[in-house]
Amino acid sequence: MRRISRYLPLFLLLVCLQLASAQSSFDIGIGFGAAQDKATGTGIEGNPASLNFFNSCVVGSTSTCAASQKLNAFMMGVQGNLMLWKYLGVGAEVSFGPGKTNFVTFPSSTIQAGGANLQERTTFYDFNAILQPVKTKRAAIQLEGGIGGANLKFYASGSTTDAIVGTQNFSQFYGSSNHFQIHGGLAVQIFLTDHVFLKPQFDIHYVPNLSQYGSNVVTQEMVWLGYSWGGQ
Repeated sequence: MRRISRYLPLFLLLVCLQLASAQSSFDIGIGFGAAQDKATGTGIEGNPASLNFFNSCVVGSTSTCAASQKLNAFMMGVQGNLMLWKYLGVGAEVSFGPGKTNFVTFPSSTIQAGGANLQERTTFYDFNAILQPVKTKRAAIQLEGGIGGANLKFYASGSTTDAIVGTQNFSQFYGSSNHFQIHGGLAVQIFLTDHVFLKPQFDIHYVPNLSQYGSNVVTQEMVWLGYSWGGQ
């Protein structure tokens, strides 16, 4: 079983390449872009001595209640699309923040007292049906729709200073939150050569109960650079 699992990804890749050759095309790509959502407008208590530590609070009610920030993250991604026919196909993609973004920043006195700032990293993954209403040799318009998930990972971070070791930075995993999501996308695939393409894409992720941010709708813009096997 372990030997089969080792060669299964290679087998699936060969099958996909064969299908793409027999039917229409199989595309893979890597992407770069950004994702956005507005802030909740509420605060998080940062005083480690408080019974309300890391829970919601009214901004301004205490000196250690800081507002949570909006999502504005640089994203990277990987996608694969199999066009079974000229105008219809299926695909999957994952986009993630390669770095941590600030979620809540507290006063430095709070960190020195044993508290920590909160940072966040977002990941989206989805499985889609693809409609390609316009297709020429050098360009295509693609509409995507599907379902998937969203994962938010949180980290406690900051820096402390003392007379023994001086200043030290720290960051540790705090927890994560998983959500169901509905995905929609619009892309223009532009072929630079017979196989290499550039694809600007606009995405909407509808994430029910996304309480960490101010809206259940996350917008995302990506530019994909990829390679296509099969006919144009």
